[in-house]
Amino acid sequence: MVFDELELALAELDRAHLRRHRRVLESPAGPRVTVEGRRLLSFCSNDYLGLAAHPELIAALAEGARGWGAGSGASALLGGHLVPHEALEQRLAGFLGLPRALTFTTGYLANLAVTPALVGRGDEVFADRLNHASLIDAVVLSRARHRRYPHNDSAALERLLKSSTARRKLILTDSVFSMDGDMAALDRLLVLAEEHDAWLVVDDAHGFGVLGQEGRGALSHFGLQASPRLVLMGTLGKAAGVGGAFVAGDERVVEWLISRGRSYVFSTAPPPALAAALLMSIDLIEAGEGRRQHLQALITRLRGGLAPLAFRRGWRLADSAGPIQPLIVGDTGKALELSAHLERLGLWVPAIRPPTVPEGSSRLRISLSAAHGESDVDTLLAALEAAP
Repeated sequence: MVFDELELALAELDRAHLRRHRRVLESPAGPRVTVEGRRLLSFCSNDYLGLAAHPELIAALAEGARGWGAGSGASALLGGHLVPHEALEQRLAGFLGLPRALTFTTGYLANLAVTPALVGRGDEVFADRLNHASLIDAVVLSRARHRRYPHNDSAALERLLKSSTARRKLILTDSVFSMDGDMAALDRLLVLAEEHDAWLVVDDAHGFGVLGQEGRGALSHFGLQASPRLVLMGTLGKAAGVGGAFVAGDERVVEWLISRGRSYVFSTAPPPALAAALLMSIDLIEAGEGRRQHLQALITRLRGGLAPLAFRRGWRLADSAGPIQPLIVGDTGKALELSAHLERLGLWVPAIRPPTVPEGSSRLRISLSAAHGESDVDTLLAALEAAP
């Protein structure tokens, strides 16, 4: 019976400590949350600038719903593209310094639209080995040949590009890698894309709002100018504090996605109230240098305390300069035990296990927010110091 197979498979996940479980939050997102009746200090959110519960965003969302209703009512091409959507796309393009932007319901759907629209059978995608699952799935959907290069190894990528005879080539990468927190060398990747007549598609989910001048993201961080062959995806539910995603780039690319991006064409448009809230979010990001400076100070404080502790305990602190600070424990069971120890002390820091990360590299994924204070970081360090 198929259900017998499922039960056996679930039991195997339990045996390997790989079964996933959701937690029920009874409070809004923030550094302190109520989880199943307990008040916890949270280090597991991607709300990097602390905007998810910002009163101005809440007010903008409510006003957007009063003016434009709860839902869009249709796909964007069949009557679901409202004034707030259009205003948000224009605001995003101007903020990023790119010709056009197109909004999506989620980052996953945005990524599923781009790669299959630009390449197909007989083409080749050159992808960083640690790319997000949505980027991997996008390549599978495209039916292009998937050539993965070692993480952040631009020399290996160059060799693959030189050996390629494909008619169309696409370089695919995260800007900030979600489980390691390090960055792709986008300046070098763009040079390679130009030399080898390839697209460069960048997932800036964890860079938008945090990196670059006024939070404009990874392209600004590297000082990159708009290039016709550069396609940028960013999410709006992390540093932006709301939800949704965008793809930005050349006018022709966006026009092509409107007609041939399947996850765009065949999805209901996001609620217009979200677009209204996101217009306020971009204003807050643009004026949020103080938040970014505070966040960077917290990162420096955490790393300064974690480095000697990790050395003594046989852990490894990943090479990350951003709010994602992975503490690599190695063994899955030990990572889960460390996470459970922290929760007993009132801290919520999730353990990340295979297949999300490679075997033998289970870790705590510590996520900092501008809403945290220095005392929160000190509390976490003390709790890790006290771990058995």
